Amino acid sequence: MAAKMQQLSESEVIRSLRRFRDRYFPNSRKLLTEDTNPVADTGEESPPGLLDSLPVDLQFLVLTFLSPADVCRLGSTSHYWRALVRDPLLWRYFLIRDMPSWPSIDHVTMPQLEILDAPLINADDSLDERKEGDNIGLESKFDYMSEYLKSCPSCRQQWLPSRAAYDVITSFLQSLVPSSEPRYAMFGPGMEHLDVSLVTRLMHAPDVLPVSGTPQRQINGIGSGISYLFNNQHKFNILTLYSANRAERERARVEQQSVSNKLFTCEGTDDSGNPIYTPTPQVQQVCQVVDGFIYVANAEPGKDGGTSEVAQIRAVLNSAGGSPSRPLLVLSCVSREESQAGRITGQKITAKKSRAKNRTSCVGMAKRLGLPQLANPWMVQNTVAESLSGLLDGISWLLRCSGVKLYGS
Repeated sequence: MAAKMQQLSESEVIRSLRRFRDRYFPNSRKLLTEDTNPVADTGEESPPGLLDSLPVDLQFLVLTFLSPADVCRLGSTSHYWRALVRDPLLWRYFLIRDMPSWPSIDHVTMPQLEILDAPLINADDSLDERKEGDNIGLESKFDYMSEYLKSCPSCRQQWLPSRAAYDVITSFLQSLVPSSEPRYAMFGPGMEHLDVSLVTRLMHAPDVLPVSGTPQRQINGIGSGISYLFNNQHKFNILTLYSANRAERERARVEQQSVSNKLFTCEGTDDSGNPIYTPTPQVQQVCQVVDGFIYVANAEPGKDGGTSEVAQIRAVLNSAGGSPSRPLLVLSCVSREESQAGRITGQKITAKKSRAKNRTSCVGMAKRLGLPQLANPWMVQNTVAESLSGLLDGISWLLRCSGVKLYGS
């Protein structure tokens, strides 16, 4: 991440949970034995169960192996667990731990990173003094739990409204009616600087996206690009905008040098010293007729394009007739998937950590490109050029934003 977020160690979370447990169960340190006499129903609170009596560090270990949905279900089993699983430090820890491994993020689910830059919660502000049903105070300032559940990919579908049966039938009938072919302009350094060409792989992957048409017509005097078929139903067109000719791009890639970008004209800098770009007339014509944009970012380590990336994205969006409804799909791309450590150990967690270390996270990419400040809908999707992993998820989102009714989704 560009900004330094305060790290939160497991020991700090365990200390917070231990303080709360000791206050909630003052006698929890006394182990239950098999010959414990049953407590008569005197109206007093029953003694803790076996799971409640586990050491706090083991309780925390159990929580780290549960999915977010399972953690919430555990919170519904008793007053104790309901309060415990709402500990802000616990969900802050989950956010910092899991964000680098999320495969996608968009303008709706982007977490507020400012809350991770805030000072760590003091011991006096934790759950020690909090009573069951108290939903004000700490949570109104730092609701890490809501931020996590809003952003985590495994939780997003749970908050979407279910579709009525007639809606599914309508979508199927609409899929039988020919519709206009959405057109998208694709540009960005990830098209040119990676060892594996995303565009070449896309053109020769009929099992992923079959090519349904080669350039035979023109868009305002500019080639229309290539048409693809999504789910064997929906046609869409991608017009690739390269910064230079093929020979110049290849030479710059081999020599690890930058190439003069012929898509934009630099008009100087603004008051903050950031560059100001204007698309060339031909690019402006393309921006005015397409239905959305695909920006291929280089997500490999050490490939931050700096402020020029932000300025060029804004220049393209501003040239689109000022329409804030045109979507922007960012393919956060690497050449190959680095999962050797996962194959050696055979553990999914190790594989996820390995992949996260070998690429910029989608949340970090959104922050790097200044996407939260855009008025247009946007999405960042982790993509691998060699396998095209993640590409279909991004295209699906893009077509939905263009009003395409996707049958079966």
